[in-house]
Amino acid sequence: MENLLDQLVIKAYECGEILLNANYSELDVESKEGIGNLVTKYDKMIQDKLNKELLELIPDANFVGEESKEFEKIKTDGYTFIVDPIDGTYNFARNLKSSAISIALFKDGEPYMGVCYNPYIDEMYKAEKGKGAYLNNKLIHVSNKKIEDGIMYMGSSPYYPELRGRLVKVLDKVMEKAIDYRRAGSAVLELLAVAAGRVEGYIELKVQPWDCGAASLIVTEAGGTVTTEDGKPIDYNGSTSIVASNGQSDLLQFIVKE
Repeated sequence: MENLLDQLVIKAYECGEILLNANYSELDVESKEGIGNLVTKYDKMIQDKLNKELLELIPDANFVGEESKEFEKIKTDGYTFIVDPIDGTYNFARNLKSSAISIALFKDGEPYMGVCYNPYIDEMYKAEKGKGAYLNNKLIHVSNKKIEDGIMYMGSSPYYPELRGRLVKVLDKVMEKAIDYRRAGSAVLELLAVAAGRVEGYIELKVQPWDCGAASLIVTEAGGTVTTEDGKPIDYNGSTSIVASNGQSDLLQFIVKE
């Protein structure tokens, strides 16, 4: 297992090259369940590559990928890879250059290593449990600003229209306190912004394990907190709400229940 994190970083860099060299006239875009929920041939290409090569590193690991036909449970007594080949596929399909590759490794049911790469600005984030979070090999930490002096990233639950009304109410409460908010179109990039101290928090009412498996570890290793909207630990065996914070303000105060 020595230098495993470095090997995951190399895999992410290789996948980033695939994105940077994508042929936009041959994306082979398909629709999945949910409004604007797309998959391209590059999502499949990158996931196939990671499925093969990550399991060569740990042959007895489980593999969970966004484009997998079936969801494998996270092992409670071994290793599980959780991968998003392109987080922000809609951004990618529109050439917005706001997408990331995410590779998480869970050990005995808990986040153990996380690697996320934004190839468009060459930012490589990595973390190993208990060893801090890094951006391009430099230690990072969440900001020390309170929400009154800061900005938030907010999700929009694009695939789940039944949640949009409640999100608008959450956003309204956030804007009563925060200076402003942003939306990146990628849960991974939004969580990483919290870890890097660029924003003070992030709220989304429904994400999947591949959206947050790696980036949530990077946030906590950078000194932040990650919970559900109820303040509970994330259950990575299914969809979940997520509230990431620098810990300077109680973001759960903004959650609206219906």
